[in-house]
Amino acid sequence: MDIGDRIRIVRGENIYEGLLMPSDSSGNIVSIKLDNGYNIGFRKEDVELELLEAGRPFSATMPKIYVEHKEELPNVAILGTGGTVASKIDYMTGAVYPAFSPEELLMLVPELSELANISGKEILSIVSEDIRFDDWKNVARTIFKHVEDGLDGIVVTHGTDTLHYTTAMMSFMLRDIPVPIIFVGAQRSSDRPSSDAAFNLISAVNFSSTDCKEVVLCMHANMNDEYCHVHRGTKVRKFHTSRRDAFASINSMPIARVYGKGQIDFLSNYRKECGGGPALDLDVEEKVAMIKTHPECRDVLSCLIDKGYKGVILEGTGLGHAPSSLHDEIKRGIEEGIFFGMTSQCIHGRVNMNVYRGGRMLKEEGVVPLGDMTSETAWCKLCFALGHHEDLTAVKKFMTTNIAGELSEVSTIDSYNYCR
Repeated sequence: MDIGDRIRIVRGENIYEGLLMPSDSSGNIVSIKLDNGYNIGFRKEDVELELLEAGRPFSATMPKIYVEHKEELPNVAILGTGGTVASKIDYMTGAVYPAFSPEELLMLVPELSELANISGKEILSIVSEDIRFDDWKNVARTIFKHVEDGLDGIVVTHGTDTLHYTTAMMSFMLRDIPVPIIFVGAQRSSDRPSSDAAFNLISAVNFSSTDCKEVVLCMHANMNDEYCHVHRGTKVRKFHTSRRDAFASINSMPIARVYGKGQIDFLSNYRKECGGGPALDLDVEEKVAMIKTHPECRDVLSCLIDKGYKGVILEGTGLGHAPSSLHDEIKRGIEEGIFFGMTSQCIHGRVNMNVYRGGRMLKEEGVVPLGDMTSETAWCKLCFALGHHEDLTAVKKFMTTNIAGELSEVSTIDSYNYCR
């Protein structure tokens, strides 16, 4: 039997029919796409297989189409790092593969041809939880090269699980970029009727024509195909495992709302001017950890100190607290030259280590409160800070200075209510 054949699977008293899909790497699983669009798989030794109808040969090629260049439209590159937002589904086989040539992208989302002159390139092809420092450097280099080529905007597709880590890291690696850098993902794959992939991609390309000169993230704002929100790359977080409106701005309003028909409403201030020429800065320290403090977590911190980590973000409870059992290890780490920054496990609000005795003690020992910065952004920023400074006084100054919109002077009640 070949991929794309229509087959019947018998497992006990149950019978399933569908299109044969590619097997897993072990070859021990048989998978089919059911008529309702869902996939199902079984161990081969547990089922009986029957060929019902031979399918067409599998091909991952796309037909060539003429892509007209329109002088009046902006020139936008769509760069891929993985995820489902720019993936093509072969409906005969159920196979998913990236679509990044202009022809493929326009076949996938034909509306893009009316919004911009599209070019495409695949940078990476990984699930986002596997992203590493070398991958981030590769992404930053590729974006920077496209900026130097004079494009009007750059859209980067990315898996959603670590999307907010990547937008934060890019916000520090790419400085004074003169065009919008828009990251976009999809919560639901293109073969599902409820997919958000095309709408998110269209909204991201629409936003690429604005004068925003920041790294941002564009995703669904609610469960309807009504509008997307554009979030600052250092102030956004994933809130939900599967909803289409999984992302929200933290302690700030979204930058903009992008409607399906292209209307853009700006909701908060954004960077419109560059301080100098564009710069690419890839110096990061990799031995930086983030600990979600919890009862009896002393051994975790001890291990990091013993292994020579250079910095630790403590995701404390409440206003920025940690169990008293950690205090001696924190003090030992600081004496050994480790930088400790404090964020909060609470989603909204800011750290204030002056209110309670435990917080004051930690601050006196040298733990640095990091305002309303998200833990993920704080971790990315500390990697960047320690890549540039060895002196902890300089690191502290960098971490407490607003570099890319990651720190707010005041976290407003309005933004908290807006994001709920």
